[in-house]
Order: sequence, then structure tokens, then C-alpha cells
Amino acid sequence: MADTVKANALRKGMYVRFNGEICTVMSTLHLTPGNLRALVQAKLRSLASGNQLEHRFRSEDQVERVHLEEVEFEYLYQDGDDFHFMNTRTYEQVHLHREVLEDKVGYLTPNLRLMVIAHDGRPVDISLPLTVDLKIVDTAPEIKGATASAQRKPAVTDTGITIQVPSFIGPGEVVRVDTETGTYVSRAKD
Repeated sequence: MADTVKANALRKGMYVRFNGEICTVMSTLHLTPGNLRALVQAKLRSLASGNQLEHRFRSEDQVERVHLEEVEFEYLYQDGDDFHFMNTRTYEQVHLHREVLEDKVGYLTPNLRLMVIAHDGRPVDISLPLTVDLKIVDTAPEIKGATASAQRKPAVTDTGITIQVPSFIGPGEVVRVDTETGTYVSRAKD
């Protein structure tokens, strides 16, 4: 018997079978229009084709949940649009294309340990740690007299993403960033 969940239990990052394809849930929005039944608007991405689609489920619809293999890998390097990873136990190397990884590439730093998600032995996605440490390479100068929580300013990291940091953070500092929201958490501890 397949493992099913109600549509209103769908969450970002889950894997489901939809129209015969395994898809990752990219986002969900719960809708309750007036006196009608509740709906769940889900944005899905097919693991096989990479195509994105949106589907509106009734909240009581049953959706088949798919459990995939997760194996610890270490990020090695980027070669054009391919990103290379090594299994930490077997030293086997795999690569994933930028289209598959999407915005996760902005959090990949050399030697980062993460989980590679596989289906039938084929890598299909990665799962990042909750936070990563990134070096600030460019930001506006420190604002004199600014308090720790009062003001934020844009800062570019060594991986190329832009995040909002407190005004006291300067170039060369290493900061901890939440990989789910892309927000500054704290200065990184040495």
C-alpha cells in the first residue's frame, strides 16, 4: 500500500507522485474562497523532466508521498553548469546540472557536507544543511552609530548571492545564512 497524505499536509521539499511522475513540492498555498471548500494550490517540479507545474488540490484529496534515498555527499567543485559531489563513504562522484539545483547553488561552498537525494540510484536533487557560512566580498561601509538590529544593507557573498546583513558587517567577514529563507543568522564562529 502506498503512503498517502492529504493535500493540506503537503509541504515544501516533499516528494509526491503526480500524474505518474515523481515531483518535488516547491511551494503550497492554502486557499479558502468564501463559502467554498478549502483548496491547496501547489507548485510542483517533475524530477524526470524538470518541468514546473501548478495544480489545485481539494484539501481532502489524497496524494501519494514518495520516499527517496538520502546519502551524505561533499560538494567538490563547479565545472560550467555542472556541480560535482563525492560520496563521503564510497568516494563515488556524481554531478548535477544547475537547472536541477536552481537557487541552491548560491549556498554551495567547497567541502560542504550535504545530502544527495536519489531515486533508483540516480541523483535527482540535494538537501542543504539548515545554515551555511559564507564570506562577504562586497557591501557598503559600516554606518557609524548604527545598532545591531536597527538597519540592514545588501551584501554580496563569495558564492555570488546577495543577502541583507546588519550595518556593522563589512567585507571579509564570514556570516551564517539560513539556507531555506536566505536570511542572515549571525556572524560565523571560528
